Amino acid sequence: MILWRAASAALLLALWWVLAATLQDRALPDPPAVLAALRAELAAGTLLPALAATLARVAGAFLLAMTLGSALGYAMGRWRAADAAADPWVTLVLNIPALVVILLAYIWFGQTEAAAIGAVALAKLPNVVVVVREGARALDPSLDEVARLYRFGPLMRLREVVLPQLAPFLAAAARSGLAIVWKIVLVVELLGRPSGVGFELHLRFQLFDVAGLLAYSLSFAAVMLGVEALALRPAERRARAWRDAAA
Repeated sequence: MILWRAASAALLLALWWVLAATLQDRALPDPPAVLAALRAELAAGTLLPALAATLARVAGAFLLAMTLGSALGYAMGRWRAADAAADPWVTLVLNIPALVVILLAYIWFGQTEAAAIGAVALAKLPNVVVVVREGARALDPSLDEVARLYRFGPLMRLREVVLPQLAPFLAAAARSGLAIVWKIVLVVELLGRPSGVGFELHLRFQLFDVAGLLAYSLSFAAVMLGVEALALRPAERRARAWRDAAA
C-alpha cells in the first residue's frame, strides 16, 4: 500500500515537472522553483508562523464543530421532538454556502478571531450533525436494555454503551470534516485575518507569485495529510475494529 502511494506521488510530481518544462510559463513553475520559494519563506521566518496561525484556527473550529455537532446529532437521533425542531435549521445551514456564512459573520461581529472560528465551525456543524444523527439512530436497543438492567448511570452508559457504537460515525465525521475545515479556514484568512496561510496566499496572488503560492499551499496540505495519516486514519481504524469484532 505504501509503495502504491509513493508511486502515485512520484507520477504526479513527474507529470508536473514535464508539464512545467513543456509550457515554460510563469503561471506554472516547476518543482525546483517551488522548493526554492519554500526555502526562501523558511529563511525569512514567515512560513512557520503562518502555518501555526492557521493550524490554531483549524483546531479551534474543528473541536467546536465536532463537540456541538456531536451533541446535537445525538439528540436528534435519539428524540423525535429534537429532530423535528432542529432539522429545518440544520438543513438551512447545510445549504448556505460557507462564503456567505463567513461574510455575514464578519459583517455582524466584525473581523475578529472569534467571528472567524465561529464561522468555520458553523459551516462544518451540519455535516457532523447529519453523520452523528445517523449513528444515534443505529444504536442497538438491546444494549440499552442491558444498561438499564445493570442500572448504569448516565456517564457509564455514555462511556460503555453509546460512545463505542458512535465511534465509527464520529471518526468518519472527523476525517471528512478536517479537509472541509482547513479549506474554509483559508478563505476566512484570505477575507479578513492579518495572519495565516490564507493571508499569505492573498499576498502571493496580488504579486502573481505562483511559486510562493504553491509553496504555502503544498506545505499546509502536507501538514494536513500528516495529521490525517498519523491521527485520524488510525483512530478511524480503531473505531471500526469494535464494530467489526462485534459482527
